[in-house]
Amino acid sequence: MDYETLRQFADTWGLLFLVAVFVFVNFWIFRPGTRKLYEEQSQIPFRHDGDE
Repeated sequence: MDYETLRQFADTWGLLFLVAVFVFVNFWIFRPGTRKLYEEQSQIPFRHDGDE
């Protein structure tokens, strides 16, 4: 394979692959039912705030 072939592949299928990954990750993060999980995880740094 030469450079031009690899570049053309990356320009077309590589871009489509990265867009698909982006859509999947956004769907995974913003899927219904995860608000409670993320709210609990956001409070982890503050759990032991007054235990000193």
